[in-house]
Formats: sequence, structure tokens, C-alpha cells
Amino acid sequence: MLKIVKPLKKVANNSFYIVTNGETPMEPRIYRKRFEKVLEKLEITKLRFHGLRHTFATRCIEASNDYKAVSAILGHASITTTLNLYVHPNSQQKKKCIEKMLKSL
Repeated sequence: MLKIVKPLKKVANNSFYIVTNGETPMEPRIYRKRFEKVLEKLEITKLRFHGLRHTFATRCIEASNDYKAVSAILGHASITTTLNLYVHPNSQQKKKCIEKMLKSL
């Protein structure tokens, strides 16, 4: 998927919406349909398009980005929504958290 998306970054105009390079946003269902076509073309098992938001939020938090910034990017009115619904720490993150706490003792 990254092989397809990364080249778009080179031609995207940062003043406009991603992928469209237009002044108005693309209808969300169009993204979902394109995503389904890409999965089909790559012979990847169907995945929910909305799951990309969860992955994006989790990866942003893993990269130590500010929770409030991630929440704003996702369009949430509250950080609580982002943390409760979109951020899913894995076992490695939990272990790292405990190790960090133990080091501080």
C-alpha cells in the first residue's frame, strides 16, 4: 500500500486536500471504493477502510505525537474519543510502559 501512496506525496499540493489536489474534499465513499479496488488488485483480503483511521491514530501515538494533535487531525472534539476508540496499545507498548515506570523507581 505504501508503494502506491508514497509517490502521491511528491505531487500533492499541501494547500489542498490529499489525493484530490482540489479545493474541495472528495466524498468519503469514493476513498472507500478506491481502497476496495486496490485491495482486490493486490489480492489482499478485504479490510474495513475505517480501520485505517484506527491504524493511523495508533501509529501517531506510537511515534510519540501529541494526543491533542492526533485528536484534532481525526476531527474529534475530545481527546477522550481518540484515546478510547482509536488508540490500541500492543503488548510491546505495554511492556515498554511498565519498564519505563520500573526504571523511574
